[in-house]
Amino acid sequence: MKRTLACLALLAQSMSAPAPALALGVSHVFLVQNSGWMEPFYTDPQSRYKPLITELVMAVAQPGDPMVLAAFNQALPGAPSPKALLSFKFDAKSSRKQVGGALAALEVARKPGSLAYADTDLNEAVGTAIRSALGGKSGLVWLVTNNRNSPNNDLQTARRNREFYELIHSGSAITRALAFPLQMPVQGAHYHANGLMIYVFAVGDEGARQLKTLVASGAIAKVITEPAARLKPLDQDLVRLVPRKVSDAPGVAFSMTPTGMLRADVNAQARSPAASIEWHLENTIYPYTIASAQISARSKVGSEERPIRLASSSVTALAPGKSAPLSSTMALPVRELPGKWSMAAVGSAGSAYVMPGQIELQLTNQRLELSQAFRQRMARLFPGDPLPEIFTPPSHIKSSVAKLPLVVRVHYGVAPLVALIAGALALLGALGAAALAFARPRKALVTVEDELRTMHARAGTTQPIFDKAGNKVAQLKTTLFGHQLLDLREGAQVRLGR
Repeated sequence: MKRTLACLALLAQSMSAPAPALALGVSHVFLVQNSGWMEPFYTDPQSRYKPLITELVMAVAQPGDPMVLAAFNQALPGAPSPKALLSFKFDAKSSRKQVGGALAALEVARKPGSLAYADTDLNEAVGTAIRSALGGKSGLVWLVTNNRNSPNNDLQTARRNREFYELIHSGSAITRALAFPLQMPVQGAHYHANGLMIYVFAVGDEGARQLKTLVASGAIAKVITEPAARLKPLDQDLVRLVPRKVSDAPGVAFSMTPTGMLRADVNAQARSPAASIEWHLENTIYPYTIASAQISARSKVGSEERPIRLASSSVTALAPGKSAPLSSTMALPVRELPGKWSMAAVGSAGSAYVMPGQIELQLTNQRLELSQAFRQRMARLFPGDPLPEIFTPPSHIKSSVAKLPLVVRVHYGVAPLVALIAGALALLGALGAAALAFARPRKALVTVEDELRTMHARAGTTQPIFDKAGNKVAQLKTTLFGHQLLDLREGAQVRLGR
């Protein structure tokens, strides 16, 4: 075991190196079970086990993603588990051959010095991958298993499954977890199996974001067509609101964008923009039925929040993938709307002033139940295996929040902008006229000792006035509004005009 930990720790160091390509990639750890219970998956000539894993790696990885491929069973002295098979950066051209070659050489493991097949420890495999292969960093751990968790081949399967349950639900390292139960009937020399399970565990916040993006991209669905069963989290996005009918109030119109965002187009003149909206309240948390829950809703736009009046305050027996009608009346904030003479309104004239927000739907006193259809499917794929209890919702989760993005677009006319432009032009004209007047020389008639003189001066200037003998007798100050005599010498015969 120490040897394996050291090996995977070295792999973790290579994965966490500060190379730019690694910084942008997702760390994937693929754990492939090869214990004795997996014998038919390895020996049946019709088995699609290894090709499935290869195709999954090729579908979910991006160029440059750091990856580890490891086999696991149960660690014993001289038989480490998990055991690294490959450590590489994913490359679409070469990785298929690398992964396929490593899996082709993989066989069912036996206990050291014995013909007995190796046992299985799911907790050990996942825990080692998180601690050593990822080295505490964010990433995705993929677990391919027949769902039998029986270290030392003991009979305490329920207890072992509970430990696995606690690792997933109570541990802080795993932030998001999905499971894909797949039908794959195989027959070996010793055992028969109906199916296998593929788990994917997101480690860290970045791992959770990457897993959500990966699911939304459809990459996993290219290989696995079965819906993902959610293990964690069970307190977020249990339902989805889809508007089916909107009764618009005067001055407001609602619509849904292709990306699933609710858009409200509001006329700036609307005094109390609101609308009656009928929704489909859809259960999106496969494979759980929402047995019962209290519901409430509110809208948040800018710094203003408003409650949304719902026709019903509860939901019951809502099966996964099913929806129930829900009527509501939603008012949009008025205090947050900019006035038509504000800079925001003028800047948005002819288009729209955009205010982002969201609708929050709160479920409280919620009670989730594993759907009977899923229980029956698991019983067919894994007969006699109690591991489906891992899907039992944690007792402490009693509430959840679903969020619908909302954008409010306020439409303003161009009249204020036109008025401001006209005012600006008028001001510019006045300033231009004043500048011309200021720069143009102005004529002044001055009488000095009965002699009429004509003087020219620009506004803002002062020039001296001399008598016939050449003595300075006064000064002429010129402004935009006329002329003025300054510093008039005592006894001097100087006046403005004739």
